[in-house]
Amino acid sequence: MRIALFEPEIAGNVGAVLRLGACLGAAVDLIEPMGFAWDDRRVRRTAMDYIDHVAITRHAGFDAFRATIGAARLVLFTTKSRQSAYEFAFTADDILLFGKESGGVPPAVADACDARVRIPMRPQVRSMNLATSAALALGEALRQTASLPGG
Repeated sequence: MRIALFEPEIAGNVGAVLRLGACLGAAVDLIEPMGFAWDDRRVRRTAMDYIDHVAITRHAGFDAFRATIGAARLVLFTTKSRQSAYEFAFTADDILLFGKESGGVPPAVADACDARVRIPMRPQVRSMNLATSAALALGEALRQTASLPGG
């Protein structure tokens, strides 16, 4: 299972997702451009030494990323979906895609995805933090596929 971040804008969120990937065994794909310099020390500060325990791949753009995924299913997490992530059947080779913090993904990227799901939340709020969303999504996907790491 992999997590893909489309044009992430906040270094701290990327660092937290890298730490999540390290802890739960998921590779992380970063789709550029990013809203910060990659050598930004905030990424390493948030990811800490966990950054050395996660496979990270950077892609020049969405097309370059898409060319690397083969037959894997691309599952977009979006507030614009009616399909709950908790009622969706994940597979072990899914790639969980998250859009940039300020605006998600453009329609062309959403259309290129195999599925669109949402994390249910109260209607009076707009969205969750990117790293929080990734943690909820990855935890559920790994649980469904019996792929959670052993204690």
